[in-house]
Amino acid sequence: MKRRQFIHKLGTGAAVTAAMVVPQVAVAKKKFRWKMVTAWPRNFPGLGTSANRLAQRITDMSGGRIQVKVYGAKELVPAFEAFDAVSRGTAQMGHAGPYYWKGKGEVFQFFSAVPFGLTAQEVNAWLYHGGGMDLWRELYARFDLIPTAAGNTGAQMAGWFRKEINSLEDLKGLKMRIPGLGGEVLKRAGGTPVNIPGGELFTALQSGAIDATEWVGPYNDLAFGLYKAAKNYYYPGWHEPGSVIECFINRSAFEALPKDLQHIVLGACQAANLDMISELTARNQQALETLVNEHGVKVRPLPDDVLKKLKTLSSEVVEEIAAADPFARKVYASFNRFRKQVSSWSGIAEQAFMRARAL
Repeated sequence: MKRRQFIHKLGTGAAVTAAMVVPQVAVAKKKFRWKMVTAWPRNFPGLGTSANRLAQRITDMSGGRIQVKVYGAKELVPAFEAFDAVSRGTAQMGHAGPYYWKGKGEVFQFFSAVPFGLTAQEVNAWLYHGGGMDLWRELYARFDLIPTAAGNTGAQMAGWFRKEINSLEDLKGLKMRIPGLGGEVLKRAGGTPVNIPGGELFTALQSGAIDATEWVGPYNDLAFGLYKAAKNYYYPGWHEPGSVIECFINRSAFEALPKDLQHIVLGACQAANLDMISELTARNQQALETLVNEHGVKVRPLPDDVLKKLKTLSSEVVEEIAAADPFARKVYASFNRFRKQVSSWSGIAEQAFMRARAL
């Protein structure tokens, strides 16, 4: 009899416990609908498609608990207004490049690309294991944002030029679309930097509104049809050796997520970071062959004396920015310290191997 009474009570207790669990499960399965605004045209190969895949990855990994809808440039806000849209909560996520926000502070550019700076592998090492991410988040916290690396272009091309570049004189008076720190370096070399959204590049180059433009590399540049407006394609991309593509998240929206969904969002961004550099590395050479063999593009190296002068000017630009602002000085100190350290290792690792492979 006692045993039957005990079992009956146990069953009742289990039912009560199950009833208590139900509300918790309902809370855990709450769904969130997010908007992602980007600085790229919708479905643009490499950059736009990477944003799409990131949104789909978050949706899939969360089992649909976070549903992310992507808006290309101008669909919800213009390309260069994505940062403010996410900061004020109009959208929950943004996908762009940090140097687009230099108007808010020159220091933003350090988290995108520094001329003659870090490669994709090296900048990821700085961000994830060298203190760079902590500094980046400290900066974006001022705008109620959380930044994450969500892609990298790798070493870019120097750009498309309507005329040949044979000396430093050829840079003087050159009107070129080139954002970020690279634009300031070009200005000191005598050129005129212009920053316009990617979707407007072809028209500007074709019409002669600009004399040259950089974008990314063969895969992305082929998709834009830039070869129709200029035939001289120069390398190396001294201005962007490993450009970070960011996903920035509205802090309030992020903190409203359960912990498991927060980890899913950040994990998806880190996966996207790996995915983009892998895709571009796989596709750039094939696209370059198409540009050369089917469209008559002339691939040319920038002269050494031009590169040396650009390197000298780059150092001046970066050091002046660091000297003008305490936080920029803090970021530059971290970046420069890490660059010296990793350059020593890269010299006897990847760089030495590349030389050996070319023998």
